[in-house]
Amino acid sequence: MMWPFKKKEIEIETRSIGAGYTNQVMQARAEYMSGVDGLAELTGCVQGCVSLWEGGLSLADVSGTDLLTPCTLALTARAVALRGEAVFVIRDDGLVPCSDWDLTTRDAEPVAYRVGIADTGDGKTETVLADEVLHFRIGCDMTMPYVGSSPLRRSRLTAGLLHALEMALSEVYANAPIGSQIVPFPEAPETDMEHLARGFRGNRGRVLIRESVNVTAAGSAAPAHDWKSQDVTPDLSKAMSRETWAAARGGIEMAYGVLPGLSNIATTGPMVREAQRHLAQWALMPITAMMAQEASKKLGSTVKLDLMRPLQAFDVGGRARAMTAIVKAMAEAKAAGVDPQGAAALVGWADE
Repeated sequence: MMWPFKKKEIEIETRSIGAGYTNQVMQARAEYMSGVDGLAELTGCVQGCVSLWEGGLSLADVSGTDLLTPCTLALTARAVALRGEAVFVIRDDGLVPCSDWDLTTRDAEPVAYRVGIADTGDGKTETVLADEVLHFRIGCDMTMPYVGSSPLRRSRLTAGLLHALEMALSEVYANAPIGSQIVPFPEAPETDMEHLARGFRGNRGRVLIRESVNVTAAGSAAPAHDWKSQDVTPDLSKAMSRETWAAARGGIEMAYGVLPGLSNIATTGPMVREAQRHLAQWALMPITAMMAQEASKKLGSTVKLDLMRPLQAFDVGGRARAMTAIVKAMAEAKAAGVDPQGAAALVGWADE
């Protein structure tokens, strides 16, 4: 007799892929995790670049608000450099940094945040609207413009190379027999060999004299140069580790907007100044412009951040010579009956 009930077929759950909500959430989480856990974060090259970002942003001139303090700007610089984004909750007495967050969006714009605030002992989680949050981010992608990415993540291949090189070199210097030598010696008991090795170890800087004789071993005579030592220090020059490490370091520095010439051992004062100007103008000023726009939108007042004046990221002598030439040209234009403002407009110096 057959069982009267049919076996229920397993329903196959169908989910959308591509631009679906689930896929977007998974991608956002993946971007968040990969942005936090970046390679090469522990290297001196990356930390040097991050320190330059911290020092540059913390010295910025801020007008229009008292909330962006030097400490807040330094926290923002480190978070943006290593994570690609920084989130602060706006309070009446200041900005509260968030250690973790997730968000909901509408038309690719954040509308609400669930933020985690770190406190001693234990943290807390709050849900706030987007207007209550300052969200600074760099390196956004078209698919998720609300998620930032750090320079390390955008140069993941070079960061991985630098990480692998410094890890390998650290293991070599920790475990390789650097400075060790092998000295051939005629066949002798193990105790005599150990005693001889201790004699070499304990007489540093002295001339050691040991007796050596030619013996017959394995049917053949020992070579006459039986006391010629053999160095077992690994030859790293064949692996071109120094050149590869320098190239990887230069790539990471360029990703952070730092000219590789700044870390060159043969660099000069003019090169250092040009590297500082390049960092301020092409890396930090665009970030401060986005930060000022976000702060102006959320704080209700026009906020401006300037790095060029406090960092002195300009040629002082060239600016003085340019000022002298401008004053001279304006005086000559006025003496010739030409409107100085109109003459300045011809070369794009007049205000719009």
